[in-house]
Amino acid sequence: MSENYLLKLYHKCLRYPFGRQLFSAFFARKAPYFRSIKPLITELQPNFCELCFKKRKAVENHIGTVHAIALCNGLEMAMGALAEASIPKHLRWIPKGMTVNYTAKADSDIRIIAETPADAWREGDLPVQVKGFRADGTAVIVGEIMIYISAKPKRNPT
Repeated sequence: MSENYLLKLYHKCLRYPFGRQLFSAFFARKAPYFRSIKPLITELQPNFCELCFKKRKAVENHIGTVHAIALCNGLEMAMGALAEASIPKHLRWIPKGMTVNYTAKADSDIRIIAETPADAWREGDLPVQVKGFRADGTAVIVGEIMIYISAKPKRNPT
């Protein structure tokens, strides 16, 4: 299977200084709220995405930990990058729902991962596993983002 457009772009960006930052900024433009966490995609491959973001005032809540919505933005961005890097060309996806549990205080920089089995890409519901970790490796958020996968409509040749 040939590499899809997003993975090609990711690997092309990696050849440049600050390539991960360049790619991450480009991808974060897909949804403006992704930019609010200033994410850095550190690894992207089929069925796996890892990103990080810094704990800073703009993503903190009233008790000084990373806000729940900032964590969810990270989860959704990682899932979206994974989906775009993994889905076969004849299919499309759309998020359907998200379920999360907050498991510890998010009191440091955050690392987010999204992963799914390689054989999962077929029409219907696909649960994507997502997790966020603080600097000491403790999970601070664990969840599942359900995406709906359908066939792309046939195009009329004109």
